[in-house]
Amino acid sequence: MTENEIGNIIVDSAIKVHMKLGPGLLELVYEVSLAHELGQRGLKVQRQVPISVEYEGIKFQEGFRADLIVDDKVIIELKVVDKINDVHKKQVQTYLKLTGLKLGYLLNFNEALMKRGITRRVNGLKE
Repeated sequence: MTENEIGNIIVDSAIKVHMKLGPGLLELVYEVSLAHELGQRGLKVQRQVPISVEYEGIKFQEGFRADLIVDDKVIIELKVVDKINDVHKKQVQTYLKLTGLKLGYLLNFNEALMKRGITRRVNGLKE
């Protein structure tokens, strides 16, 4: 399955989770629910994946934790905030760069309409 095919399933699943649960819950609730939904659709989902970071010979075993990684191809960063700002988008872009993954989603479950809470980021992905 390609990154874009996985991405379509992620968007559809996020919308379904949001429709059932609504906005305003803890991020963990959406993380577990979305991971479950994606798993039900046949995707391999890893939660809270530690990602090492290396800087000039210094290796940080856990530079950050990816909220979700789907099929070892797509990274998902979840938020429950009033407004997505540029630093959130840059965060996903940095995660893509550090992991070498090509597609990432920033999902803000605090929006009244989920489609307003979906931000797609790419890192060298061919459309």
